[in-house]
Amino acid sequence: MTNIVNHWIGGKTAEGASGTYGPVTNPATGEVTTKVAFASVDEVDTAVAVAKEAYLTWGQSSLAQRTTVLFKFRALLDAHRDEIAALITAEHGKVHSDALGEVARGLEIVDLACGINVQLKGELSTEVATRVDVSSIRQPLGVVAGITPFNFPAMVPMWMFPLAIACGNTFVLKPSEKDPSAAVRIAELLTEAGLPDGVFNVVHGDKGAVDRLLEHPDVKAVSFVGSTPIARYIHTTASANGKRVQALGGAKNHMLVLPDADLDAAADAAVSAAYGSAGERCMAISAVVAVGAVGDELVEKIRERAEKIKIGPGDDPASEMGPLITKAHRDKVASYVEGAAAEGCEVVLDGTGHTVDGHEDGHWIGISLLDRVPTTAKAYQDEIFGPVLCVLRADTYEEGVALINASPFGNGTAIFTRDGGAARRFQLEIEAGMVGVNVPIPVPVGYHSFGGWKDSLFGDHHIYGNDGTHFYTRGKVVTTRWPDPADAPAGVDLGFPRNH
Repeated sequence: MTNIVNHWIGGKTAEGASGTYGPVTNPATGEVTTKVAFASVDEVDTAVAVAKEAYLTWGQSSLAQRTTVLFKFRALLDAHRDEIAALITAEHGKVHSDALGEVARGLEIVDLACGINVQLKGELSTEVATRVDVSSIRQPLGVVAGITPFNFPAMVPMWMFPLAIACGNTFVLKPSEKDPSAAVRIAELLTEAGLPDGVFNVVHGDKGAVDRLLEHPDVKAVSFVGSTPIARYIHTTASANGKRVQALGGAKNHMLVLPDADLDAAADAAVSAAYGSAGERCMAISAVVAVGAVGDELVEKIRERAEKIKIGPGDDPASEMGPLITKAHRDKVASYVEGAAAEGCEVVLDGTGHTVDGHEDGHWIGISLLDRVPTTAKAYQDEIFGPVLCVLRADTYEEGVALINASPFGNGTAIFTRDGGAARRFQLEIEAGMVGVNVPIPVPVGYHSFGGWKDSLFGDHHIYGNDGTHFYTRGKVVTTRWPDPADAPAGVDLGFPRNH
């Protein structure tokens, strides 16, 4: 019998009532193992109503109460990290070590939320005028929503809800329908940690559920991570409905390799950053820009390393890369490689014919490496979201920077060099939100914020860190004047002298 993943509303399982379900597939076998209930508009409304009711008390709860719950949740999450990683592997396909890493990065934001007391401190200025003080405080928004992608079904929700609920909001999560089980398990752990019913809710679905969250008058803010076209739609639609929005979009992350770089280190970095998690991450390096005469040697070093990557089921400890999430996505990724030569690319490695013995129906694709890629090629222009690495050539540092800055995306980028002056120029001149110096995937730690520039971010706030706290709260300034107690009305004795 096929398992069913239902919604989580008001601290308990809520069976799907719409009659509509979506398939959840094991990418390593191609087998549909689970079906997930898709929420109707009425079911989304129920989740929002429950969250709104819970906000009446949670929004007034003490910081001590909130952080106590979060500390307990952190301990439970740590204890169950293997279990959650196994759920991710079963539905996403990534290898177990990648899934464990995802949970660990989510834990960083839970850690940050456990210390939210410091982030929510206000400010006070005394005597701005005679007996006048001014204070600034931050207060929660109400019901907020998160819409998250398939590639990090545990980590990306944890980039959102721990800070949101620590700030006093209640949360409605719409996870990817392709791998929904991790979100529900996290909801169960939150309830076990003592989170009051209704503070965290999960509704599954497709565009219908998303659109209802975007237009619902009781949803005050929306966080999103996904592709650029959808991020733009989320931002436009939710903003038109008066909501605060942070919508993180797609990427085409570049790695600039200067002639003085350690080419072995650069090749190691390029392989792990391009092919880790099968390239299904928004911070993957998908374009290497080789400067000067190092290109041929660098490409050969990348090829040597890439050919050794073992591809297999994510639950096999020997596997270093798993399958792609769906057959349709696998075929789309393959199309970029199949059409590359006709667009002027040199195909160094073609992984489109890769299969795994005993798992022939899985969504497999091997490692692909394209060299001398022109900027007009689709493999360069589009976010492929698969294990395809493009290598471009530039004669000078300036040419390489101009090439990168011409991209419509500005999520993350990296430079590999031994020269501190070149690295300093790069971090100031490059048009991207996150920069790595000899670090290929510059994802910030939890107490710094994550976000890109240009078509990689829609909205004013980056995610988590200080920006996350500001996004999930709104500021209020209070100006206060109290009369001097010596001026109390006659007959009221407060023990102060009456002479000034």
